[in-house]
Amino acid sequence: MAAMSPGAKFRASMKAEKPLQCVGTINAYHARLAERVGYKSIYLSGGGVAAGSLGLPDLGISNLDDVLTDIRRITDVCALPLLVDVDTGFGASAFNIARTVKSLIKSGAAAMHIEDQVGAKRCGHRPGKELVTKEEMVDRIKAAVDAKTDAEFIVMARTDALAVEGLDRAIERALACVEAGADAIFPEAMTEISMYRKFADAVKVPVLANITEFGATPLFTVEELRSAGVAIALYPLSAFRAMNAAALKIYNAIRKEGTQKGVVDLMQTRNDLYDALDYHAYERKLDQLFAREKAK
Repeated sequence: MAAMSPGAKFRASMKAEKPLQCVGTINAYHARLAERVGYKSIYLSGGGVAAGSLGLPDLGISNLDDVLTDIRRITDVCALPLLVDVDTGFGASAFNIARTVKSLIKSGAAAMHIEDQVGAKRCGHRPGKELVTKEEMVDRIKAAVDAKTDAEFIVMARTDALAVEGLDRAIERALACVEAGADAIFPEAMTEISMYRKFADAVKVPVLANITEFGATPLFTVEELRSAGVAIALYPLSAFRAMNAAALKIYNAIRKEGTQKGVVDLMQTRNDLYDALDYHAYERKLDQLFAREKAK
């Protein structure tokens, strides 16, 4: 029997867990940790790539190659299906979007979401967002769907229209995207749980809720999201934010106190790191190889 494609794995995960908890993994090591904890899907944030890999703000500055580098590193070591943020598709034309889709599938991604902001995009929870027309967004979805080399790969349409045009227009955009072939809908920056129910009832495809901290959306629980018909609960940068706060605390302590003794309890131990990486199995393999060499 042929192995399931990443896209098929993501679809199976949505059936197995409702809503599917999709947790942000900023790098390959975090992907391994999420897998170890028992998550059934993981996520690569565009804002996370910009901040974590490039040290830049989430303003459409990163490019396709930046994202592909992180995708490949994650999928090389983690079997969980990966949802990827591709911003506006990394190029204005259908050919750019097609290249993005084909490249993601080749790199092992399971799903992507593409949004209806203009190329010089902003964080979805910031003011001043500007949208392309509904027709242009539909063209983006058509280009993405037509480019799929794996029929199970998920093309998700994100709309930022709530803050710009209101709920009804946002749902109109979502419906147009579904008609164009979108497999799922990501309504960004919802402010009330009832809004998700309205999307789910209207679009009849899986709906994602972005439960990001310090934004416009309250931190709804899994139970609340389930009651609203949400299919995917996304936590895009939770661990990254915690990691950053811890790093700053460690840096400050060492700088001010001249030692890390007071903050060692905040750190992952060497043994825990080795355990997560299966380090000792690699060492045993090396020992076996060296033993063979010596025996020759």
